[in-house]
Amino acid sequence: MLSENKKEVIWRGFPRKNKTGFTLIEILIVMAILAILAAAVIIAINPARQFAQARNTQRWTAVNSILNAVHQNMADNQGSFNFSGCGATALPTSATSIASTGGVDLCGCLVPTYLASLPYDPTTGSYTDCTNYDSGYTIYQDATSGRITVAAPAAELNQSISVTR
Repeated sequence: MLSENKKEVIWRGFPRKNKTGFTLIEILIVMAILAILAAAVIIAINPARQFAQARNTQRWTAVNSILNAVHQNMADNQGSFNFSGCGATALPTSATSIASTGGVDLCGCLVPTYLASLPYDPTTGSYTDCTNYDSGYTIYQDATSGRITVAAPAAELNQSISVTR
């Protein structure tokens, strides 16, 4: 049998450790709170809407680029659109797709002199070269005023994207 003094020495030699840390319940509660906060942030940010807005911004830029190129072509040709190199012979008087087939073919008139490549709609358009493309945009020239309009009919979020000059 150990004496009282020896028990104390042994006890002091191997002190009882204080258990610190988190319990499983505390960790689960924190994880649940973080999950709820993350869900709220994702809902508030709404990534689908953000991507749709980004695509609409691309459409605005493309529509303006096409219209600027058409007007630069006209400025270089004393106010008349030069159709040499195009599959088109005149600008349409009603909204017509800018495409190599089934629309007005303007690519050869604009690329590469006024545009590096023809812009196309991020969801409905395609462009490989001037012989095979569908921009997804429309163009027409008003018969009475002579003003030209380029539009993006596939705009998202109920937005109307068109520029007239």
